[in-house]
Amino acid sequence: MEMQGTRQLAVTQQQAWDALNDPEVLKICIPGCDKVEATGENQYAIGMALKIGPVSAKFGGKIVLADIVAPASYTIAFEGQGGVAGFGKGSAKVNLVPNDEGCELQYGVQAQVGGKVAQLGQRLIDGAAKSLSEDFFKRFDNEMRKRHGAADEEPAEEEKKAGWLAKLTGKGKDA
Repeated sequence: MEMQGTRQLAVTQQQAWDALNDPEVLKICIPGCDKVEATGENQYAIGMALKIGPVSAKFGGKIVLADIVAPASYTIAFEGQGGVAGFGKGSAKVNLVPNDEGCELQYGVQAQVGGKVAQLGQRLIDGAAKSLSEDFFKRFDNEMRKRHGAADEEPAEEEKKAGWLAKLTGKGKDA
């Protein structure tokens, strides 16, 4: 399976880098994750529960970071075992590119699965992987907003026109 994408983040490159290297942030943001512990330099043990179609399993595995160019990029190698449910392994290349709105996270993932999980069919696995990825980024965005505040957004045109009383009461000029 291969997957790639980009995501605009409303935080600086350094803030995103720090968060992506913080086991507590990863534990909060990875769906089903109950453990991310440092086991050595740039190495982590991970535990998570996944449900893909009819197959549910608790996976244990490890993550190793390599090709580190702080705060811009790294490669993540991962592998996990889920008992009779099967295994997953692969790597992801992550790049953080600063821009006017914060930074853009670019990623490319290559992964293999085996066991019962592999028997589910590629479309189901790809759909589950995309869903997990989206869930991770929603959680990551929310965590970054909690830690660093929401990005400045332009008020809607109606809010610009509304007076202070209308803003306070939530009613527009016509109300």
